[in-house]
Amino acid sequence: MDIYGLIGYPLGHSFSRNYFNQKFTDEGIDAKYENFELPTIESLLEVLDSNPNLKGLNVTIPYKQKVISYLDNLTPEARAIGAVNVIKVTHEDNQTILKGYNTDVIGFTKSIEPMLEKIHNKALILGTGGASKAIDYGLKALGLDTIFVSRYQRPGTIQYEDITPDVVKEYNVIVNCTPCGMYPRTDECPKLPYEAMDSHTILYDLIYNPDETMFMKRGAAYGANTKNGLEMLLLQAFASWEFWNSTE
Repeated sequence: MDIYGLIGYPLGHSFSRNYFNQKFTDEGIDAKYENFELPTIESLLEVLDSNPNLKGLNVTIPYKQKVISYLDNLTPEARAIGAVNVIKVTHEDNQTILKGYNTDVIGFTKSIEPMLEKIHNKALILGTGGASKAIDYGLKALGLDTIFVSRYQRPGTIQYEDITPDVVKEYNVIVNCTPCGMYPRTDECPKLPYEAMDSHTILYDLIYNPDETMFMKRGAAYGANTKNGLEMLLLQAFASWEFWNSTE
């Protein structure tokens, strides 16, 4: 039986495990998807040693960047982003070969592209973690100029207090890459001048639990178009399966 899995810490509710095990059951695939909760990235070697039938892994917080030093190959996209969330595991001559991919870009661009119009050419990216780098890469690939927003003073970022109503009018695509508003803290949202938003504003939240975050709700009250991260997650799952089973 082939094994696939998710590495990260901590791992609570796992969309991936439920999705893939359902897929394997529905399609009669002799495989199992497991959660590997790793307190440290060094434990990855133990997972590889104890699972000789391992074919692929998804990678989540906090290891999307740390895992890179363990990989034999990276796609140009994953290298440019500096973060990996899919690993293909192959075995050649008693050697385990690990190749890293990034499906955040694929999932995100396919999901947000139908929402974009000619008026959308500048975006604010809330957060500076691993996911935000992929979102930046994806938005630029779609032709948008981007600025990162951070709570702290960092090179190449602006702070939340710098976001005036005029900034919101100019940067009318706003993507939340932070955990702000995620279950169970559903009453929280990024500090933004929501009253400056209108039907030209797009608010995209990578969070999918709850379905409608406070960030989305407050923007929608002023006419903003909103979308959560569930479709992106599904598109990423499709892409993961394709990478694991591709014959390169």
